[in-house]
Amino acid sequence: MIVSELITPMHLNRRALIYVRQSSPHQTLTNQESLHLQYALRQRAQECGWDLSAIEVIDCDLGLTGSTTQARRGFQEVVAKVTLGQVGILFSYDVTRLSRNCSDWYQLLDLCSYRQCLIGDRDGIYDPASPNGRLLLGLKGQISELELHTLAARLTAGLLNKARRGELALKLPAGLIRDEAGRVLKHPSREVQDRITLIYTTFLQHKTAAGVARFFNAHQLLVPRSDRWGDIVWRSATVPSLISTLKNPAYTGAFVYGRSQATAPPNSRHKRLQKPVPVEQWKVRIPDRYPAYVDWDTYLKIQAMLRDNHSAYQRQNNRGVPRRGKALLHGIVYCGECGHKMLVGYKAHGHYICGQLRRSHRVPVCQYLSAAPIDAFVVKAFFEVLAPAELDVYHQAVVALQQEDNAVRQARLQELERLRYQACLAERQFNRSDPDNRLVTGELERRWEMALQELKQAEESLAQDPKPESPAICSPEVRKALEQWGQKLPELWQGELLTQQQRKALLRCLIDKVVLQRTAPDRVRTRIVWKGGETTQVDLPVPVGSLARLSGLEEMKQAIVQLAQQRKSDEEIAIWLTQRGHRSPLASVVLPSTVKTIRLQQGLLLQPCRSHPREVSGYLTIPQLARKLQVSRHWIYDCIHKGKIRVRKHRKSGLFLFPEAAKTITLFRQLRQGIINKLRF
Repeated sequence: MIVSELITPMHLNRRALIYVRQSSPHQTLTNQESLHLQYALRQRAQECGWDLSAIEVIDCDLGLTGSTTQARRGFQEVVAKVTLGQVGILFSYDVTRLSRNCSDWYQLLDLCSYRQCLIGDRDGIYDPASPNGRLLLGLKGQISELELHTLAARLTAGLLNKARRGELALKLPAGLIRDEAGRVLKHPSREVQDRITLIYTTFLQHKTAAGVARFFNAHQLLVPRSDRWGDIVWRSATVPSLISTLKNPAYTGAFVYGRSQATAPPNSRHKRLQKPVPVEQWKVRIPDRYPAYVDWDTYLKIQAMLRDNHSAYQRQNNRGVPRRGKALLHGIVYCGECGHKMLVGYKAHGHYICGQLRRSHRVPVCQYLSAAPIDAFVVKAFFEVLAPAELDVYHQAVVALQQEDNAVRQARLQELERLRYQACLAERQFNRSDPDNRLVTGELERRWEMALQELKQAEESLAQDPKPESPAICSPEVRKALEQWGQKLPELWQGELLTQQQRKALLRCLIDKVVLQRTAPDRVRTRIVWKGGETTQVDLPVPVGSLARLSGLEEMKQAIVQLAQQRKSDEEIAIWLTQRGHRSPLASVVLPSTVKTIRLQQGLLLQPCRSHPREVSGYLTIPQLARKLQVSRHWIYDCIHKGKIRVRKHRKSGLFLFPEAAKTITLFRQLRQGIINKLRF
């Protein structure tokens, strides 16, 4: 019996598909009546004229949402069969079962219209190729998509309202538990509490998450983590696990909701990723809701340090971690022309490079500055600011080291106590088991042995650790230097006591940023922005590649001409120019070679050229001696170079002179023949 005039023999010769779907696994288990109604569409297909053998049920999308086609193999199978022209009618209890996304829904309608496939639901049968059928199906698709957004908005509003009251039960991190009454308390284990506190205190000392991981792994300390059931498991310290602990605001006692937002809309084909948002954009933050491990100000300080430590500091405008490079201002130097952060290049020598505009707009480099003179000025200014300070660095170092040693030893003792309890618990479980049940007692015996082995390893490791000693952590010389750190820092700076990372960290304690702007080819305006907003600005001379780039070149030329006409030597002119602030292109002073170059360019000669005197009364020169001995001059020079002939140059003539006597000739001939090995004059 045909119940609709839209069904033709052509449709009956094809298959009838019944698409079954429920949106979540929970609905599949609890809402069984809806599932039965969808499977009952087979009876509807038989009433419409299809034979039972021509009816196919596709139900592999149970528990999947209809907002997207990703991972819906059943829907993809439906599309494939309709495309091949094998389907005469597509049944679904409601069109919302097929799709809740209009972009996917209209594509299915176009495909069914092209392949002359009908669509049926509990209300009737529609032809997508007809205007009326397409209008009704389109309206139903739009209503289903709107219903999805309405349901999501309603649920989200309920969650947000409950979160604003602080009553939303969020998953708690390791170290916090929820009791039967719903109250949040600290974990009852003192080891868990102290280990989390140790993570925060260690980070404030080492400044980086990688440093905390190295510290924990070096001392064989584990970190507590929560498994999927909320139980504590002990894992090795890794950078991601430590960062998740440091970034979790629950440890400050604050209830927080809405720390991230989706990067794609709910009905997008792309995978939705949760992107963290800044603290000021969090939807809900209720302080003092949980017991705190750290205060809120310390948490904000740690977040700022983590942002600065990000490796992509140039792109994200962060300072980055102090590294081993020679450039001391890496991460805190900015371009005074465009305002972007400058990078560091180490080709030949260290340079500060502003290449942001070149990367963005393919234009030349904004600024390319030598790092050495800028670093020297910043360090000098840093010493001038720090010199009046009286710092008890030795006492602070001793206290910090003692606290660190005590914290590590306390953590090891707590771990040992926990392992002893686990070994005792495994022993009690083994003793309470039935000896005849070997399947159980064998496993319990294995667990007991593993617990005893872990306990033995922990005891041996603790026994090998040296006990905390007296506060004498360094030699008396280093201790005295630490006690006078503020005054002795310039001397210690040049030595090997400080690493390059420590030097950069010291500069960052007082300096917020350094802004550089080239005002002339050989001048860079350097502005130091100190912590607190104070600034220091000066125009620094920097090396240039040629004389033409010197800003005072014309003045220097005029001075050289005047002094050269007064018969001043190049050395005297260089000293005079240096005292008046002039410099050579690649040096901080005026070199005599620079004076000579400019003087010769102007066609000035200080005095006629004089060659060395050919003869000196009472002495033999090397050419004269070579002619008398009938040897090469180079042999005599080679003997002097190798130390076989020891002689000094004459002060006035600048020549090697030998006494004009027969004995001199005799000695040289004996040296030539190998009778003697050395001569001394």
